[in-house]
Amino acid sequence: MNTSTNDLPEFDAPPLDEVALSVQFQTIPGLQVPQIGLLWARYRDKFPTTEQHPPLDPVLEQYGPPVNPSVRLEISATPPIPRCWFLNGDSTELIQVQQDRFIHNWRKANASEQYPRYEHIRGEFEKELETFCDFIRSEKLGEFLPNQCEVTYTNVVSTEQNVGHGNAGFVVSPLSLNYSDDFLGEPENIRFATQYIFNDEAGDPMGRLHISLKPAFRVSDGAPIFILNMTARGAPKGKAASDILNFFDIGRQWIVRGFASITTSDMHTYWRRKDATKSGNN
Repeated sequence: MNTSTNDLPEFDAPPLDEVALSVQFQTIPGLQVPQIGLLWARYRDKFPTTEQHPPLDPVLEQYGPPVNPSVRLEISATPPIPRCWFLNGDSTELIQVQQDRFIHNWRKANASEQYPRYEHIRGEFEKELETFCDFIRSEKLGEFLPNQCEVTYTNVVSTEQNVGHGNAGFVVSPLSLNYSDDFLGEPENIRFATQYIFNDEAGDPMGRLHISLKPAFRVSDGAPIFILNMTARGAPKGKAASDILNFFDIGRQWIVRGFASITTSDMHTYWRRKDATKSGNN
């Protein structure tokens, strides 16, 4: 894989709807609801609105033959610490905090909303994570020990180009529907999921690119759409912020190149692909 960012695929009208940069770390037990409230005071000027949501389950990428997991049932009278959202004024950017996760999201508010670009989101995450780590240290809540990083791009693909839910092959190349005969015809809808391991410079597994496509309907008018989700997840090489950001950079490259590789030339025309390098059925 070419790791240069200078020749990444580019589109004038990409279907990008949301971007999230996330770091998972060893649980900090001292990060309770009161402490998260104190943390919000550090972000409140930019993120004046809050919400509470159930916490996300921990996720770790593992490699090699699958291991049969042991079943563990835990019953606790103590409710889980919620995942707290801090939202900016128009809810286009937000921070999510829980006992083992720190996330920055950008979300498209409307059709005219302009994507601020990866570099902006990365820069904001870096500043916000520094504030978070400084809070953990100053309040003596524990040590920040990252164990997993995640980059997620969520695309909302309109099917207004005569693409029904059964014709997902018009969107992603692997779903070309090459049947051995014509008995079944076009399905009602298709769901698709695949994953790819990417390696570090030594050739060892560094992370996975997860790609999924699922049918949905647009809230505004009920029109059929596809949600194309791309997530690059893996462990950082170290515990410093620079290690987290380095994984983000590599994960973003895999997402952008993977998006161009798995989607079709017909969709590239609709999204107005403008970079010079195109190969295969991109």
